[in-house]
Amino acid sequence: MIDDDEAEVVAPPTDWAEQLLHFWFVEHGFADWFKGGVAFDAAVTQGFAEWREAVREQPTESFLTHPQTALAAVILFDQVPRNAYRGNAEAFATDHLALAIAKAAIAGAFDASLSKDERLFLYLPFEHSENPDDQRESVRLISQLGDQDLLKYAQDHQAMIERFGRFPHRNRALGRTDRPGEAEAVAAGNNW
Repeated sequence: MIDDDEAEVVAPPTDWAEQLLHFWFVEHGFADWFKGGVAFDAAVTQGFAEWREAVREQPTESFLTHPQTALAAVILFDQVPRNAYRGNAEAFATDHLALAIAKAAIAGAFDASLSKDERLFLYLPFEHSENPDDQRESVRLISQLGDQDLLKYAQDHQAMIERFGRFPHRNRALGRTDRPGEAEAVAAGNNW
C-alpha cells in the first residue's frame, strides 16, 4: 500500500497501456488478480499507483483511442487502487472513472476485439458499482463470457446491492456505519 502523503507523482511513459497490460495479463493471472496478497499488491503499487494519480484528471475521451488503451485505463482506475489502497477509501475513489470509460468502450464495441479475460476486466466496473442498473448490466455482460463461476460472482454482487443498496464490506473503509444484517453478510463471505 502507498502512503497518501508521498511526494510528487511521476507521469506514465508513452507506452503505459502496453506496460500495464503486459504486467496484468502476461506476467500475472487469475490467482494474482483475485488472491494475490501482499506481494502482488506491492508490485501493483510500485508499478502503477503513481500513473493513476498522474492521469486521473484526464477526460474520459482521452482513454478511448483504442480498445487496449481503454482496457488499461479501466484497470488503472478500477483494479490498481484496490491493490494499492486496500482497506482505504481511496481504493474506490476512481471507480466512477473506470465505469465511465467502460461504458463508453462498450458503447463503441471495443470489447468485441478483447479476449475473455480482458473483457472481464472491462466489465468489472459495473460489478463494482453500487448502482442497481450497473449491477444488472454487470450480470448481462458477464453472462456473455460463458463462465458460471464469474457469473455467480456477478450475481452475488447484484444480490448485495439489491439487499442493502451498497456493499457492506466497504463500510469500514468509507466510514459508513453498518446497517442491520450487513456485518453478518460480510462475515458470511460477502467481502470481495
